[in-house]
Amino acid sequence: MPEREGMPPATAIVFALVGYFALLVCGLGVTSLVTDRNVLVAPGAGVIPGVVGATVSVAAVALVLALLLRVPRPSYGGAALLTALMAFLGYVVGLVVGVVIAGVDAGILAALTGSFVLSWFAVVVAAVGAVTGWVAVALVRTRAERPRWPWENDEDE
Repeated sequence: MPEREGMPPATAIVFALVGYFALLVCGLGVTSLVTDRNVLVAPGAGVIPGVVGATVSVAAVALVLALLLRVPRPSYGGAALLTALMAFLGYVVGLVVGVVIAGVDAGILAALTGSFVLSWFAVVVAAVGAVTGWVAVALVRTRAERPRWPWENDEDE
């Protein structure tokens, strides 16, 4: 098996997940501000569906990255596509689980899921997932060294 070019996959996954969560929170917040809509409208459920949705989405992204980054030279496009899909599906499954945990009516569950899937928020979740997959692959495939000042070179002048 050829030696890897960039950082170890476990480290890349950690960096990618931290970035994913930060971009997810920021993206959903900005989209909410721009569209003047709440991310989730579930009367009586509180914040539980959103928290569980984000948690399951992060776990789904971690799982897909752990599987994808095992390959010596993972594909940028494939990783972006699969990560976007898993981020979206994870968020939707998390919403369903969160509404069930909150003990809210089944009608609210259907309305919440439908309104999320057909909103810009779903696009944001998928886009952030795609960016995360691409970045994770870039971290493991890019050969780089730490920045060095000119006087740190080993060459004698």
